[in-house]
Amino acid sequence: MSVHHPIISITGSSGAGTTSVKNTFAQIFRREKIEAAYIEGDAFHRYDRYEMRELMAVGAKSGNKHISHFSSETNLLEELEETFRSYSEKGAGRTRHYVHDAAEAELHGADPGRFTDWSMLPDGTDLLFYEGLHGAVVTDKVNVAKWADLKIGVVPVINLEWIQKLHRDRSARGYSTEAVTDTILRRMPDYVHYICPQFTQTDINFQRVPTVDTSNPFIARWIPTADESMVVIRFRNPRGIDFAYLRTMLEGSFLSRANSIVIPGGKLDLAMQLILTPMILQLIDRKRRA
Repeated sequence: MSVHHPIISITGSSGAGTTSVKNTFAQIFRREKIEAAYIEGDAFHRYDRYEMRELMAVGAKSGNKHISHFSSETNLLEELEETFRSYSEKGAGRTRHYVHDAAEAELHGADPGRFTDWSMLPDGTDLLFYEGLHGAVVTDKVNVAKWADLKIGVVPVINLEWIQKLHRDRSARGYSTEAVTDTILRRMPDYVHYICPQFTQTDINFQRVPTVDTSNPFIARWIPTADESMVVIRFRNPRGIDFAYLRTMLEGSFLSRANSIVIPGGKLDLAMQLILTPMILQLIDRKRRA
């Protein structure tokens, strides 16, 4: 953690909805004139798309059918921690981009499925913003979580997470239901060992819960809408959180525990604005006073 160079980390699995939360943060940064350096979790995968396919094929032949992007073996977690440490101490660090599609290929000048070259983060930024799989990971070799000043978990209930992934991968990436299902099954051990433990490290968790039947996510024809959901917001340390104010501003909300407020799904963006804006401004104010 750093007074001079704060770090905000958003963590969640593929299909959890971290990109939507990133967009909300970007709105806050623009409104409050905060200059952020951005890091994508995919940039710290160890293997590109083609190397990963080959690795999985070799693993399958040897009986290892659980190779996934969630594990420490398939990611550069030491390098990620070093970037966090370097930014926290000096406001500097390096990253790269993983090119997902043709549009990004044109933007970054690299083929889809490949990485760009490593480059330094821009100078003079107010904070570092990470969004990806491992923003609060702790293993026997690395502790990424300790460097982040604000850690946010995005973790829908598991059936909803699967529905979101199924719909995204089929519509945006052209995968079949069977292929996405195989991916979900293949990565489950790493999900349990590397993704779930991070949500005990996070300062705030946003968990969307559908209020419609999602008992068989593999045949769901559409993603439950915001109005068909509730969101559980859990604070690791609720001290200083004005729950009375939040309940007044978020009609239909209620406290489920002393550290948790439940809101209608349609109020999520407003809730994030109300909760996160003062936290971000506090980080920036502390930085400028130091």
